Amino acid sequence: MGKNRDHWDDELTKDTRQRRNNRRRKTFDADQSQQRDETEKFVKSLDRRGGDLDWMKESRYKKMFSKIEHGLAGVMGDGPFEWVDRRVFDSVFDRLALMSLYKLMNLGHIDTLDYPIARGKEAHVFHGTSLVGPVAVKIFHTSNAVFKNLLQYIEGDPRFGGLRRKHRDLVDIWVRKEFRNLSRLAKWGLNVPKPLAVNKNVLVMEYIGTRESPAPRLRDIKILNPEAVYANLLEFLAVSWQKAKLVHADFSPYNILWHDDLPVVIDVGQAVISQHPKAQEFLVRDVTRLVEWANKNAVEITLAEAMYEVLEMDLSHIEMLEEE
Repeated sequence: MGKNRDHWDDELTKDTRQRRNNRRRKTFDADQSQQRDETEKFVKSLDRRGGDLDWMKESRYKKMFSKIEHGLAGVMGDGPFEWVDRRVFDSVFDRLALMSLYKLMNLGHIDTLDYPIARGKEAHVFHGTSLVGPVAVKIFHTSNAVFKNLLQYIEGDPRFGGLRRKHRDLVDIWVRKEFRNLSRLAKWGLNVPKPLAVNKNVLVMEYIGTRESPAPRLRDIKILNPEAVYANLLEFLAVSWQKAKLVHADFSPYNILWHDDLPVVIDVGQAVISQHPKAQEFLVRDVTRLVEWANKNAVEITLAEAMYEVLEMDLSHIEMLEEE
């Protein structure tokens, strides 16, 4: 009787092992099937959009982008955000931009890319999320029609030696330049978006705004105390020139956001160092634009007075937050 029981126990054990193996195989097959289905769904979504996206159906790219499809759902029209414009997708999300996004997502700098918050001739800015919260993702256009006057802001900057004039290289340099300019200004305590990561023509930085909407531009709101805002922005220009050794070179209400009752200066890609051949010319232009804004808002100030303050303002209280 004992032998028979042992025999049956052995048979039951074999049967149990077989059932477990069958379950594992079914689970594996189901996972493989689900992955194939997700990949096919991704490829079909590309077909619906049309455009020059055939390269994304190649096996190496198809596998690559199926991994981050969930993160691109917003900008591809499969997410909860109803904004998708095929012209935007085709012009912004070319092969190089998508490759850069893939790398930044794998590194954890971006989790999802949701919807545009600013559009310009040089770049589109998108709301995104990351492991640390909301981010702004700035994707620079790579067409030859953009950045016609690019060189005047790059040549003469020793940080970017060995300059090549190929358009694609210039765009990459421009993006790195904005990242470094933001870093330098932030180190002096100036109110700019904190730069987080960069890859090719994609820049990831701090999102400025609320959960409901991005911060408005200075030109689009009415300021209750323009004298205080003028003083804040004048000090920004003074610290930039005297301490950070930078000139914004496109300082206007279009490139200043209003957030938490303070101005936040953006779009610093064209900013040049003080040794740049045109630095003084750009500084006068920046101060002129600030004075024009102040005068329109009933602040009585002349260009000569403002220039003197920028050049001679006592900034002994300003210290670098961290070493460069």
